[in-house]
Amino acid sequence: MDRNLLQKLFELAVERAQPARAVAQFLPEPPKGRTIVIGAGKASAQMARALELAWPGELSGLVVTRYGYAEKCERIEIVEAAHPVPDQAGHVAARRLEDLVSGLGADDLAIALISGGGSALLPAPAPGLTLEDEQAINRALLASGAPIGVMNLIRNQFSTIKGGRLAARAAPARVATLVVSDVPGDDPALVASGPTLPINGSRAEARRLAALYRLDLPEAAQRLLESEDNPAPRADDPVFAQNSSATIASAALSLQAAAEHARASGIAAAILSDAIEGEARDVALVHAAMAREVQLRDQPFARPVVLLSGGETTVTLRGKGRGGRNGEFLLSLAIALDGAEGITALAGDTDGIDGSEDNAGAFVDGSSARRMREAGIDPQAALANNDAYGAFEAIGDLFVTGPTGTNVNDFRAILVR
Repeated sequence: MDRNLLQKLFELAVERAQPARAVAQFLPEPPKGRTIVIGAGKASAQMARALELAWPGELSGLVVTRYGYAEKCERIEIVEAAHPVPDQAGHVAARRLEDLVSGLGADDLAIALISGGGSALLPAPAPGLTLEDEQAINRALLASGAPIGVMNLIRNQFSTIKGGRLAARAAPARVATLVVSDVPGDDPALVASGPTLPINGSRAEARRLAALYRLDLPEAAQRLLESEDNPAPRADDPVFAQNSSATIASAALSLQAAAEHARASGIAAAILSDAIEGEARDVALVHAAMAREVQLRDQPFARPVVLLSGGETTVTLRGKGRGGRNGEFLLSLAIALDGAEGITALAGDTDGIDGSEDNAGAFVDGSSARRMREAGIDPQAALANNDAYGAFEAIGDLFVTGPTGTNVNDFRAILVR
């Protein structure tokens, strides 16, 4: 069945991004002194476990992951915190990480295990701000429709840990950062707002973007944004001179793994892009138009073909429904493909959780919209209310995987027979 093939492609994409497969290939040189592990993100616990198994010497440290994503480690402490809105557990963990790297010497090494989700998992409010302020900032960003790069640049202004500040605190120790990238373009400094890697972008640029996306920020945060207090270290600061970073898993590598399997199965595969951004419902219309063009005219690709893409779309909240960006993409796609034959699609978040619900994504075909209407759901009304989860739940087409242990952002596959 077509759904089985699409699910297999998703599973292979996730497998390619598993830290256990990649960490051992990117180990830094052991130091003369101590090795301390720090980290945050949805894949950080799995990265820590893989590092423990591969590291030749002594090891200790602390990493923070999302609730339900922990992995058993022997020497590295794993703590859990909230995502996408920070909580007190994450606040405590962020302060512990700052304390952990303070006082390291020139012969010591800090290995930073960074993956998507780390921004929310490491709330460390700048002077004058509270945890409640940082929570309000995150809520405003999540509702704004801003792309992830914009969100992380703005979040960087309000933290004592993001934007390379954690690595600066670790100096003069060497810091080696291993990244599982969930950002379009794979700029490692944008993953988790770059706690160990400085972000390019000025305070003035952050102010401009906050105004552009009409962010309703707490009063204390707005005052800080309009000042030059709590500046982030510059990328050319000598404090970073001996540090290193490596992207060990990304959407590009995962899409390549899926494409290779499709081709081995006798189906052409076209990777449209691993860095697609924009409103999820609008991105869906472009994908639907391309799928219909293939179906009707065998252009720009001949059938059978699977169209693959990755990146991170956004959702501007208009209603009060449930679901994440992949669900929103798929609901818009279902409406655009209403009645089409021979087209089946799957989209999902590679971390296994789309937004804040329990599904990774959902399946769509030409009958999806009709079946929603038969189940008493108006697809257009559901989209207007941002209620993709309810629409796909009603027809039994949610795609549920549970936490996958990695995170290289969205995976989209549209099969045209």
